[in-house]
Amino acid sequence: MDNDEYFMNLAIEEAKKAQEIGEVPIGAVIVMDGKIVSSAFNLREKDQRSIAHAEILAIDEACKALGTWRLEEATLYVTLEPCPMCAGAIVLSRIKRVVYGAFDPKGGCAGTLMNLLQEERFNHQVEVTSGVEEEVCSTMLSTFFRSLRERKKKNKD
Repeated sequence: MDNDEYFMNLAIEEAKKAQEIGEVPIGAVIVMDGKIVSSAFNLREKDQRSIAHAEILAIDEACKALGTWRLEEATLYVTLEPCPMCAGAIVLSRIKRVVYGAFDPKGGCAGTLMNLLQEERFNHQVEVTSGVEEEVCSTMLSTFFRSLRERKKKNKD
């Protein structure tokens, strides 16, 4: 198993923590020099905060841990392609590289709908590696949403 798979599996473990509390199962891990600086999972539903995405929480934690907003040597591993908000935070925090698992056809801004991470008009571009442990990440998300739809349907009946 290479480093990308290893750290993505740690992000998947974070996503499982979200799933256990009824959150959308998305997890993130920030790594520098082969060491984990921070990790987080979605808390949007639990906290009722629109910005409580795994990436934002992990970036915030990394900045606090390192005492700087510049994460220039960091790699962010996340189970789902970043949305526009998270892509913006990634660029603004100067993260060097993003590795994600599942593609997001409805909101992905790391190549699917658009690529904010490599937009040349910004003063920082981010290296992107996609599809790492894609099947595991995609299955976790589709299973979660299928179960959510089934629960909603049962509650209507």
